Amino acid sequence: PTATTTTAATRASASARSSDAPSLTFAAIARSLIAGGVAGGVSRTAVAPLERLKILQQVSSSSAYNGVYSGLSHMWKTEGVKGLFKGNGANCVRIVPNSAVKFFCYEHMAHGLLDLRRTFDKDAEMDVLTRLGGGAGAGIVAMSATYPLDMIRGRLTVQKSAADAAKSGGANYRGIYHAFTVIAQKEGFGAFYKGWTPSVIGVIPYVGLNFAIYETLKDQTVKMQGLRSASDLSVFAGLVCGGVAGAVGQTVAYPFDVCRRRLQVSGWVQAGVQAGGPVYTGMFDCFRRTVAEEGVSALFHGLSANYIKIMPSIAIAFVVYDQLKIILKPEIKISAG
Repeated sequence: PTATTTTAATRASASARSSDAPSLTFAAIARSLIAGGVAGGVSRTAVAPLERLKILQQVSSSSAYNGVYSGLSHMWKTEGVKGLFKGNGANCVRIVPNSAVKFFCYEHMAHGLLDLRRTFDKDAEMDVLTRLGGGAGAGIVAMSATYPLDMIRGRLTVQKSAADAAKSGGANYRGIYHAFTVIAQKEGFGAFYKGWTPSVIGVIPYVGLNFAIYETLKDQTVKMQGLRSASDLSVFAGLVCGGVAGAVGQTVAYPFDVCRRRLQVSGWVQAGVQAGGPVYTGMFDCFRRTVAEEGVSALFHGLSANYIKIMPSIAIAFVVYDQLKIILKPEIKISAG
């Protein structure tokens, strides 16, 4: 009887663990992709003015964008409401598929790493390092798949107004498709991956830490509050966990984000705030010259605005995703088991 009971318990445990693994049914995949895409679009639109200010601070030498309030005020006065959301359409075209792929890949990669660990240790559970690896892998896949859109979005965000562009002899990109065709014709398809290397390096700690810290903080909060599962957490608790995760991840990866943006507009004279600016030969040259000519602090230009942006952005993305998973009742769910 004892042996039978032990065997039954073992089977039950194995069955429970198996049920935690993400499913590859069409319904589960669709639900996860929809939840991830909507989460990304909502979170980025909510902080679009701060996102544009961050990019302008990274690539512009104008003192008008030095502070958060002064920068937003300058955009409002010179470009109106449209100026606050310039580039957000392109950003959403990029971030919706990026976020969908990122969340979906994280679920599968994290469990894939857990399954790999269980081949050596059958009692292995989801931990910080496993989540970090899953998040890093998901970030690389999602970023690489949508990088051309990110490059176009960056240029649309920082280009001058049509009047200023005409004065300097340049011409504005009229939209995503127009930007794509002009860049392809004048700079070649390789231009769409300018800044890709620092992006890959930066996305590893950024996305990896986002997922690892968020999921771990949720698990700890569930234990502290005596809840049954993470799905019982309040929206406020989820927002706090997401905000902390976003702040830590962004701080570590921020210099690579600055380098990426500068490489994306390097040598671009058409309607750009960087017209006549430095032309970098690559990531190391960008880091070297930025530090030599502007100081180490230049690698953190826009970080203050980004803290105000990234904490609510990441928090909203995670909470919207979790709530949509509950509403849509997807089969995919990360757990500590």
